[in-house]
Amino acid sequence: MKVDLNSDLGESFGRYKLGLDEKVMKYITSANVACGWHAGDPIVMRRTVRLAKENGVEVGAHPGYPDLMGFGRRYMKLTPEEARNYILYQIGALYAFVKAEGLELQHVKPHGALYNAMVKEEDLARAVIEGILDFDKNLILVTLSNSRVAEIAEEMGLKVAHEVFADRAYNPDGTLVPRGRPGAVIHDKEEIAERVISMVRDGGVKAINGEWVELKVDTICVHGDNPKAVEITAYIRKKLEEEGVKIVPLIDIIRGV
Repeated sequence: MKVDLNSDLGESFGRYKLGLDEKVMKYITSANVACGWHAGDPIVMRRTVRLAKENGVEVGAHPGYPDLMGFGRRYMKLTPEEARNYILYQIGALYAFVKAEGLELQHVKPHGALYNAMVKEEDLARAVIEGILDFDKNLILVTLSNSRVAEIAEEMGLKVAHEVFADRAYNPDGTLVPRGRPGAVIHDKEEIAERVISMVRDGGVKAINGEWVELKVDTICVHGDNPKAVEITAYIRKKLEEEGVKIVPLIDIIRGV
């Protein structure tokens, strides 16, 4: 068994520091770097890419809605043209720093409200995928496991990584329980580890109502802005390795490297 560990990083902005990037980076294999629209700025972007390089972590773009104040967690209605070009713009911005550091871009993972909206809006999903294809058809799209987005991307010729969330509760339909609801975010590391092992070993997890949800697992997201992010990420990795699961970069799983 193989799985990738990813985290959303580079989400500081100006004088405001968010997340524990330097410490979390030691335990993951793929970093989703904010592209300056929901979080991040040119200084933070380059610093995060360089940090990934120093730790041997693969880099992906983490584009979102143009919503710094709301951290990209507020829904916005976009036309297909807007969505396509917003994605292309943000990937290009991050790629400048990736290229400057002598690296290759591995994947694209939409952020927050955009990520969730793509699951519900097929036109939006197609537009985002078109933006990725405009830039590089060899990039990997990280999206919600077993979602319609994954099907659409594969139909359009884009490589897909099915993502699950270590610290988030699931609805019976496989979507994430909204953050504002009780029990949406899980904080106990033992419970998180048990859920992650279930996802990888058994191919699913119990939803918030107790029903079984089947999940395909290529990559596991661990949130870097959690106060216990480092402790939880290290513990998850340790428990997975004890189960005989190899922690490898996403490219090794999707492209069969």
